[in-house]
Amino acid sequence: MKKILFISLFIMAIGSVFAQNPDAICGIYHSKDPFSKEGSQCQIYKAADGTYEAKVVWVENPKKKNQLGLVFMTGLKYNAKENEYQGGKLKYPGKSGTYKTYIRLTNENKTMKMRGYLGVSLFGMTVDWTRESSIREQK
Repeated sequence: MKKILFISLFIMAIGSVFAQNPDAICGIYHSKDPFSKEGSQCQIYKAADGTYEAKVVWVENPKKKNQLGLVFMTGLKYNAKENEYQGGKLKYPGKSGTYKTYIRLTNENKTMKMRGYLGVSLFGMTVDWTRESSIREQK
């Protein structure tokens, strides 16, 4: 009986070590737009309702400064079982419609893969984002 209790506690302890912190997604990320190939940074943060949102904080193209502060992703919730953020809504600047999105952190939380799609995930696009330590200086 003691052996079973010990093994159970050991498994629970190991599981908690590898469990993802839901707030691990929060931070600054850089990516290249898949259409224009221009760089941008976003900040992902926890919203007042407990979901995660993202806003534009830096743009490579000075003509797109009007997008600074734009909240383009809302409603992400962490799913511990799947180890991903799901249920998000994505508004792509310059495109009509709202896309569904989910995110997976990779490479020890240094990068994320954001999948945006209409209807079924099969019909979408994945964009890689790299975590950065600070917001770039806007020109």
